[in-house]
Amino acid sequence: MQGNVFGLVYTGESSMQLRDLTYSRSVAAVPFAGRYRCIDFVLSSLVNTGISNVGVIAQKNYHSLMDHLGSGKEWELHRKRDGLFILPPFVTHDNTGIYKGTLDAYRSVLGYIRRSSQRYVILTGSHTVFNTTFHKMIEQHIQTGADITIMYNEVPLEHNDDQFDELRLDVDETGRVQDLQLNPYRPTSFHSACDVFMLEKTLLEYLIEEAVSHGFTDFIRDVLLKKVHTLKIYGWRYDGYIGCLSSIASYFTHNMNILTRQVRDDLFNPDHPIYTKVKDEVPAHYLPGAKTRNSLIADGCVVDGEVDSCVLFRGVKVGKGVKLSNCLVLQGCDIQEGCELDYVILDKGCTVHSGCRLAGYDKFPVIIRKGSSI
Repeated sequence: MQGNVFGLVYTGESSMQLRDLTYSRSVAAVPFAGRYRCIDFVLSSLVNTGISNVGVIAQKNYHSLMDHLGSGKEWELHRKRDGLFILPPFVTHDNTGIYKGTLDAYRSVLGYIRRSSQRYVILTGSHTVFNTTFHKMIEQHIQTGADITIMYNEVPLEHNDDQFDELRLDVDETGRVQDLQLNPYRPTSFHSACDVFMLEKTLLEYLIEEAVSHGFTDFIRDVLLKKVHTLKIYGWRYDGYIGCLSSIASYFTHNMNILTRQVRDDLFNPDHPIYTKVKDEVPAHYLPGAKTRNSLIADGCVVDGEVDSCVLFRGVKVGKGVKLSNCLVLQGCDIQEGCELDYVILDKGCTVHSGCRLAGYDKFPVIIRKGSSI
């Protein structure tokens, strides 16, 4: 049945919450866990389900994303029939290329949706990190005769991760959704949507045209919330690890959680591999003065200092006498002698000169923009 499903990934989520990390890239292209990008996880989940037709809706700052995805070879989506389709905005005098919402984005790619031969579609965002397959979701959707199925997980009522567009579901014993709440101040449900929705392609086309004709722009606000009692909406519960990268604090937290074995085993399950763009690097090199503890250190790194509870991406240089703790250091950064960094995010290609000291804390790490020299 998965052969009768295609995927549509929206990469135009709000980037204001991630600030400097999305200054020159989309949320989908934000690096994660030492060598991956956010979009790798949802793309790999679709591919591991057996879905071979995937459209990626790009909006702005998508050059980094296109460079990463290429032809889709790493995800085995380079093929004569179906495959990976990158759908950039069509800019005209009337269309600025910036979508007003998800419905506006879906309407702009209606041609791709109509050309797809599959009966069902899985709609996803790109800022949520998880590793699963959608076989059971597809099976439940068909068995229940649902109009829309929403993937959700369990979170505490007091959960507050600075999430944007957090959708809470109230489901009955059969799994049918009775009510939906968007960004509730006082949530009444433990069920939080994971930004994954399944429905028939023809229903999606109808909902898009109907909503746009009334001036609506957002799929959650203007379709799901308004039609929760008229459409047959079900929830599909996912019990694995979910990371919503909706703020600097949540981005930092979910990267740090990778240092926990339970999270690593869940996100990087060998039965469902996470694919990414392949880059050949030499192994990490530890000089005689290096000390490392509880850290994830990628290929190409050169370490001559102390690294404690950090994630170092490819090609990072840690100079002599450097003390790093609770830091995310993205690709190609150079941290020179005698620096001390604690709760710091260094974006790609940053240089920290000798003797510099930077410190934040877990809920508010210091973030240095891509290519900066300090």
